[in-house]
Amino acid sequence: MSDGWEKSAQAWIASQGKEGDFGRRWVMDAPMLERVRARPYRRALDVGCGEGRFCRLLKAEGIEAVGIDPTAGLIDHARRLDPEGDYRVGAAEALGFEDAAFDLVVSYLSLIDIPDAAAAIAEMARVLAPGGRLLIANLASYNSAGDVNDLGWVTLSDGRRAQAMDHYLEEKVAWIAWKGIRIQNWHRPLSTYMTLLLDRGLRLTHFAEPRADPGGDPVRAAHYNRAPWFMLMEWEKAA
Repeated sequence: MSDGWEKSAQAWIASQGKEGDFGRRWVMDAPMLERVRARPYRRALDVGCGEGRFCRLLKAEGIEAVGIDPTAGLIDHARRLDPEGDYRVGAAEALGFEDAAFDLVVSYLSLIDIPDAAAAIAEMARVLAPGGRLLIANLASYNSAGDVNDLGWVTLSDGRRAQAMDHYLEEKVAWIAWKGIRIQNWHRPLSTYMTLLLDRGLRLTHFAEPRADPGGDPVRAAHYNRAPWFMLMEWEKAA
């Protein structure tokens, strides 16, 4: 059964441009790169790399980056933008790499697209070298709970705006549509992700709910900053 990504590939590429959408460029890129720069990394795997944007940012930091994504249309575009790059079609649940092949593994807003999060996290931990880091950006779980239950931002009877959600503790998949994109997104409570990561023996070394940079657009930034849109986690594999 299709998850919508192949049909939505060109609309996704158009939505991202060369620098990414607002959430990536003005909320998540800076804190993600700050964590990347905190340690010397040699080789990174970007799981769910899409059109390869963050792989290119990793390469600009002097890191050998490999991108993997199940959507052929996105991988084809990544290769066009970066002909010398290493981009492969593949699933997060079955990474075709040897154990301990990378000292940095990145999941940049991709866990919400992955049907089997347990298998994907197990694979990310497997290919991570001892002492390496798993860097995760994800939608805040209250946010995905709103999306998959067709809620999100609503106007209250007194005119105030509020973020609505329901069935937070229930894992659920639903179709999400915007800007010509129609894909399946997965909601999972934060406890599900934390348990899966802890069960792999990983140690949490950093957690953040980043604020938007008002330099991109003060009005949009103020909206993103009303409640944390995303979360960032860094996990260490025992040496």
